[in-house]
Amino acid sequence: MGSDDTLGKAKDPLVAVVQWVKTRPAGTKLGLGVGGAVLLLLTLWRTIKDHDTLFVLAEIAHFIGIGVLGYKLQQKRSVAGLSLQSQLLTATFLAVRLFCSFMMEYDIHTVLDGLTLAATLGVVYCMTATEMRLTYQKEQDIIKFYVVLIPCALLALVAKPSTSHFYLFRVFWAFCVYLEAVSVYPQLRMMQKAKVVERFTAHYVFALGLSRFLSCAHWILQILEGNKYLLQALGSGLWPVMVLVSEVVQTFVLADFCFYYVKSYAEGSGIVRLPAGIV
Repeated sequence: MGSDDTLGKAKDPLVAVVQWVKTRPAGTKLGLGVGGAVLLLLTLWRTIKDHDTLFVLAEIAHFIGIGVLGYKLQQKRSVAGLSLQSQLLTATFLAVRLFCSFMMEYDIHTVLDGLTLAATLGVVYCMTATEMRLTYQKEQDIIKFYVVLIPCALLALVAKPSTSHFYLFRVFWAFCVYLEAVSVYPQLRMMQKAKVVERFTAHYVFALGLSRFLSCAHWILQILEGNKYLLQALGSGLWPVMVLVSEVVQTFVLADFCFYYVKSYAEGSGIVRLPAGIV
């Protein structure tokens, strides 16, 4: 029996499509990628009437990704391939956002954030306080969490919401928006260093990429529909622009990985191999 990270050759029409795309010039590949993204956006635009649903779907995708990690920990009793630094950053922005939700707007997002935070803390516990900590590849987890956290905190002091909420709440909200946008960076660098990505870790990061795409799609579709409030907000100060930039940056940070993830499974290998320049 082969490795559990190998699926065997998949006999599927998708394989033929991927092989055809691989033989196209770089410009054609870029055009096909952009065209596919636009087509998906248009599909979401026509099928989802309440665009706030995209935020809920994004949070569900994140929670499912954490669930995949939980399954890995239970089945393999190993945290190999996981970045503790990214998990700490994720727990931090979720905790801050959960606090802000309780203070500013309690809704379904608060519940989903609470569930995702609990699951993330469970992963952190496994990585630091159980026998699984012996499988943590610390030497490959080279980006320390405070290197990412501190710039986000400083930026939150400069660009934050101008609502009527208490000043500290507005800073906290901005902080968690910026931190969420870059929290996956240590994980991506760790995977780049390893070159070959463990299967369950790949599922988790792909779920994050899907989550970010859905969240970014919300803002793009609002603009396409000519949302007057949003368009006015984008021209009224630095904060709305920074929110949109954070969404776009995080989406593009994960886009390369998602491409190699889909490519590996379409080819039937199930092993994600990253080139040196992905991050």
